[in-house]
Amino acid sequence: MCGITGGWWRNPPTDLNNRIANSQAKLQKRGPDDQGCNLFSVCGGQLAMGHTRLSIIDLSAGGSQPMRSREGRYSIIFNGTIFNYRELKQELIALGRAFYTNSDTEVLLAAWQEWKETCLVRLEGMFAFAVYDAQEKTLTCVRDAFGIKPFYFEQEQDRFLFASEPAALLSLRDKKPQANWQRCYDYLVHGDFDNQQQTFIRGIQQLLPGHWMKVDLSNPKASQQQTWWQPDFREKSELSFDQAAEAVREQFLHNVRVHLRSDVPLGAALSGGIDSSAIVCAMRYLEPTQPINTFSFIAPGFKQCEEPWIDRINQFVGANSHKVSASGSDLTRDLDRLIHLQGEPFTSTSAYAQYRVFQLAHENNITVTLEGQGADELLAGYAGYPGHRMLSMLERGDLAGAQSFARNWARWPGRSYARAWQYLAAIVLPDSMFGIASKTMGRPFTPSWLNADALCDAGVTMVYEREKRLESARGRRVMERLASSLTNRHLPGYLREGDRNSMQFSLESRVPFLTVPFANLMFSLPEHYLISRSGETKSVFRAAMRGIVPDELLDRKDKIGFETPEHSWFTEKSATVRSWLQTSHDVPFLNGRAMVEQFDAMASGKAKGAPHLWRWVNFLRWYEQTGCGEYA
Repeated sequence: MCGITGGWWRNPPTDLNNRIANSQAKLQKRGPDDQGCNLFSVCGGQLAMGHTRLSIIDLSAGGSQPMRSREGRYSIIFNGTIFNYRELKQELIALGRAFYTNSDTEVLLAAWQEWKETCLVRLEGMFAFAVYDAQEKTLTCVRDAFGIKPFYFEQEQDRFLFASEPAALLSLRDKKPQANWQRCYDYLVHGDFDNQQQTFIRGIQQLLPGHWMKVDLSNPKASQQQTWWQPDFREKSELSFDQAAEAVREQFLHNVRVHLRSDVPLGAALSGGIDSSAIVCAMRYLEPTQPINTFSFIAPGFKQCEEPWIDRINQFVGANSHKVSASGSDLTRDLDRLIHLQGEPFTSTSAYAQYRVFQLAHENNITVTLEGQGADELLAGYAGYPGHRMLSMLERGDLAGAQSFARNWARWPGRSYARAWQYLAAIVLPDSMFGIASKTMGRPFTPSWLNADALCDAGVTMVYEREKRLESARGRRVMERLASSLTNRHLPGYLREGDRNSMQFSLESRVPFLTVPFANLMFSLPEHYLISRSGETKSVFRAAMRGIVPDELLDRKDKIGFETPEHSWFTEKSATVRSWLQTSHDVPFLNGRAMVEQFDAMASGKAKGAPHLWRWVNFLRWYEQTGCGEYA
């Protein structure tokens, strides 16, 4: 795992070397083992390609970057890991390619030489990279299918800047950052972030998951993103359920096997749920004698604590268990550091729990961890998407099936028959009624703690952009929703949190569920293979893991989900939280008085806690740190 930075300037700044050095310094945690930079004169300007390296595969200097092809045409900087590099290497050797190192970077460079952008679908890995073609005078930028690794850029007529993190990109600029008010509104009111090309900082964009962009260095402003992979939610498989379970088992074990390839110590993040437990159990299944170290966050006394299940899995595989917990004082101590390393506001305090898990792994000399991120979005986890499943049935003319599913789904803990139909209603409700319904439920689009006039004057659109249902997804609404969760709302934000948290401790976090072959397999299956007619989530995956994961865990019906004792943390440190909220008076589009009054009502127990409390705190600390200033 590494950090990349660089850019092209038509009129290079006189302090270019210092800017690159400062940008690399911001990425030092991502790559503490080595760094390099190359400069190229191209199209009347100058191109810089900088890299910081965390050595994971081939620890020798042979894996140093930037890496140039033997004939000198291509130069690459690469952040990530190609897990199937050994197989690709053998295929390329058969085609006449020669190799001089054992690094996956050299394999990626050779694959690009051989196949150009068509190589991308062959890669099983997580990656963000840039390739300079000295013959075409182009810089091709690529991000992996799921957006596991980040790629930020700024695109103007006379320059193109890029980096692995916003802070590193800001070091290349010569102007003060300004907040993107639209993104700020979307986050504060609706909880949206990392779900589109624009970021919280005006002018800084991100390359979207599954996209690539060829930048013509004679005219960088004209370059646009192109899709190289996206989920295909058409049902294509003719496998029986048992055959599908066997195929899922085989592909999942393959994923874990190649994700275990490392020249440094590795472990696993274990939450106690099916996904992380399956990874840990698969590690033991594949490596019967190798030591396994697991790392878990626990919240003693909190009803959502999964410690008993964590202990059960550790005992089952004979793992060395490491656990960490946290208090409100711990959170307030670490919060500014956490927000600083994230670079932009994020979802909830669950990111802090993850931060502490990676810190614990680092303290135990682990450099690589495996975790279960992405499984819910591929296997139809969470609550099982009952509204989408019922809509699929209704679109197929199966009213009786939808009614039966609602009754069966309701038999699981924390569900009800009425709730199933409410989920359906929320999907099919016309846009004209959606805003009214949201306000009635206490989620207005223009809450009292916003200065709506200031936002309106700045051209901010104060609505919630609902996802449009495609006619091509008729009868496959669960798969359509999973595709969106995978590449748009939900997963991209979680992956960003994981990337920043792990990189803070120079640790590579791997996500074995997220490979293109596994995703293609899951999206090809009938919906009831994922969500059974009895309402069981991840049904085919549970069947696939029989004999590898203990039955008692696979048969769990209590979908707890990972949570932190966020409300008690904030209550414990209410005076500190209140002082943070006082800074809202400095933000032009916030009504600071209303915000503090609402918090006081929450702290005194007169009002319930709400997700926007965390968003307030997170946003205000970020806004102050970044110094984004006023909208211009």
